[in-house]
Amino acid sequence: MPSTDTPLVRLRDVHLAFGATPVLKGIDLTVGKGQAVSIIGPSGSGKSTILRCLTGLLKPQRGELTVAGTAVHQLHGEAAHRPLRQRVGFVFQQYNLFPHLSVLDNLTVAPRKVLGLPAREAREQALALLAKVRMQHKAAAFPGELSGGQQQRVAIARALAMRPELILFDEVTSALDPEMVGEVLNVIGELTEEGMTCVLVTHEMRFAEGISDQVYFTEHGVIVEHGSAEQLFNHPGEARTQAFLQHALGQPGRRRIPDTYVLRNLSPYHLSV
Repeated sequence: MPSTDTPLVRLRDVHLAFGATPVLKGIDLTVGKGQAVSIIGPSGSGKSTILRCLTGLLKPQRGELTVAGTAVHQLHGEAAHRPLRQRVGFVFQQYNLFPHLSVLDNLTVAPRKVLGLPAREAREQALALLAKVRMQHKAAAFPGELSGGQQQRVAIARALAMRPELILFDEVTSALDPEMVGEVLNVIGELTEEGMTCVLVTHEMRFAEGISDQVYFTEHGVIVEHGSAEQLFNHPGEARTQAFLQHALGQPGRRRIPDTYVLRNLSPYHLSV
């Protein structure tokens, strides 16, 4: 079990509003090194906002955020945030690949320019990462020639190319066709198995249950309940959590994902609901 003695991420009483509209209302959240933590909840509950606060893309009006020893809430200006963003990978809903660059060049440009890697080392690293996400055969392709699932796997590899201590996933399957979801979730599952510290915002409940050390359920900008995946999914203590999970897991006609997921024991997990 990953150690949580020295948290890699700590949020304390974080408040953020857009104008007169409160979005986060006192968020407390902790992520230990090597943990996989999922944030679940209805749309508009503040999940993605939490991730953006962690990298300084959004600045709370109140509270403390610490990531890898950096007091994010005390940073001001783009230059001050740059070292933090080199240590934190962010994979978005949209792939955000450079359309004019090949897959291989998408993975080498930042390590060369930001980390100062020699061209040969950056290329070797990129090819190894593409093999890791099973995309080495598309190294010479351009993003427009790839499916959505393939582009998202390349985006994950690009985030890993910066050698982050933490990687954030913001609804990375929401824009994908159902048959492409599993190939992306497999890659994320393998990363958590290898001990990469991950924070995921996701609507894929069965996946979150299978890979998460801790799960946070948010609604209306507050943490309603959090605990281990086993506790929260099987024995939720709050009525609102129970209602959300019943709706998310038990509603007829919800999206089915016919694929295999890799979970913590590295055995295949089939979505059987």
